[in-house]
Amino acid sequence: MKKLLVLILVFALQSCDKKQQADLIVMNAKVYTVNENFAVAKGFAVRDGKILEVADAEALQLKYKADEVYDAKGRTVYPGFIDAHAHFYGLGLQLQKVDLTGTQSFDEVIERIVKFQEKNKVDFITGRGWDQNDWEDQNFPNKKRLDELFPNTPVAVTRIDGHALLANQKALDLAGITPETKVEGGEIELKNGKLTGILIDNPMSLVRNVIPESTKEEAINGLLEAQKIAISLGLTTIDDAGLRKDAIMLIDSLQKTGDLKMRMYAMVENHPEDVDYFLNEGIIKTERLNVRSVKVYADGALGSRGAALKKPYSDKKNHFGAMLIGLDEFKALAGKLSKTNFQMNTHAIGDSANVVVLKTYDSVLKNEKDRRWRVEHAQIVGEKDFKYFGGNIIPSVQPTHATSDMYWAKDRLGKKRLKNAYAYKKLLKQTRKIALGTDFPIEKVSPFLTFYAAVARQDVHQFPKGGFQKENALSREETLRGMTIWAAYSNFEENEKGSIEKGKLADFIVLDQDLMNVEEKLIPKTKVIATFVGGEKVN
Repeated sequence: MKKLLVLILVFALQSCDKKQQADLIVMNAKVYTVNENFAVAKGFAVRDGKILEVADAEALQLKYKADEVYDAKGRTVYPGFIDAHAHFYGLGLQLQKVDLTGTQSFDEVIERIVKFQEKNKVDFITGRGWDQNDWEDQNFPNKKRLDELFPNTPVAVTRIDGHALLANQKALDLAGITPETKVEGGEIELKNGKLTGILIDNPMSLVRNVIPESTKEEAINGLLEAQKIAISLGLTTIDDAGLRKDAIMLIDSLQKTGDLKMRMYAMVENHPEDVDYFLNEGIIKTERLNVRSVKVYADGALGSRGAALKKPYSDKKNHFGAMLIGLDEFKALAGKLSKTNFQMNTHAIGDSANVVVLKTYDSVLKNEKDRRWRVEHAQIVGEKDFKYFGGNIIPSVQPTHATSDMYWAKDRLGKKRLKNAYAYKKLLKQTRKIALGTDFPIEKVSPFLTFYAAVARQDVHQFPKGGFQKENALSREETLRGMTIWAAYSNFEENEKGSIEKGKLADFIVLDQDLMNVEEKLIPKTKVIATFVGGEKVN
């Protein structure tokens, strides 16, 4: 009997020795792999930051020994979410300035600015987030009260969409702006020949050029604070839509020290010196950073009436919005990028801007394959212009825009044009893949609001009733793909992330409810139990 027990023990030890080493086994889970078949599994093993195998718990434990076992306790596991269009660095900087999001009146804007300055006593007051469309008086505000309160301190506060700002006289003086100042691609608002303080699109750069740059310490603190928020909400990769060279280099350095766990797809902001630097360097690809695209602005935003439309705005006679880049300049840049391996990602809101971008892309890429040039937002597209999508051209959209804009979009566009706005299903049918993001901090960071807006076409207040143009809602599977594997595809990263499959990065999240089956109205309430990046639990 003793000999038998010894033999059993020896056999068990030998079996254990034959097991492959893993760093982590995830078990007792409902794993949405988001692979080609959208298969659901029960667990997987991880080694060196990558998925070793996807299987059930019994098979994994027979085959692998692990330093750590994560018991999901029956909860759902998804690939880490990828935000295909956001402003991560911008969010970090904004967290250190006056926050004007959610203000219900200009009086509240003034109140927040005063409180901020009483506490911080900065030399130049900046902030972001006001939206006159949320106020009872939906006209743009005027600088008069800021002049009275801060006659000697410059103030410049940006509209939520980043395409308009309000500056006081001190800031305008520093920027050299007078009623006679002219800037192409935007507007310096005048009333009775006097400056109101409102600048739309390109003229904003005159004020921004005199705002003191953030210190390196402020930039680092901002990035780390933004990371806390993003990781807590299940984001593991963020496409930052427009970064200067210095910001990209800082992100790279923080990733290499291990302080910044977030993976980043960095779009180079369209400044000639920065673009030329990265084109000369070539694609930069590390474990956490990917630099292979250039972000361009074709037009402004619908909320500030800066989006370029084919016909006038329905609520502003003879006003068409504006292109922010000259046609010749845009075509030249597209031609230049087409001769490189870099992707072109162009912000296009209005139907006029979209057709310019689409025709230009189509023209320079005719003989190319698999270029994946992106139209960021693709918000209002002419009926005859959808045909340009597909092949080398893919849409990158933000579903929460379709719900937050619905309080006023009909006023801007009229009923007829609105039919081809925020048309995500129509875009998907044309392209077979659609990348989803948030555009935070313009919208909230939460990917669960993205998911809800895509499938319900409503905001958390169930507006609009019945959902906005439900024929353009995405299914839950399409939405999840758009936030994972299709977003990865839009970054040329589908072979390394976006699904839970053997050989891919072990970026995954554990949620408290099943997005694929929970009652629709409960989707926004989803909580993240854990976030893993490269097999490391970071939340």
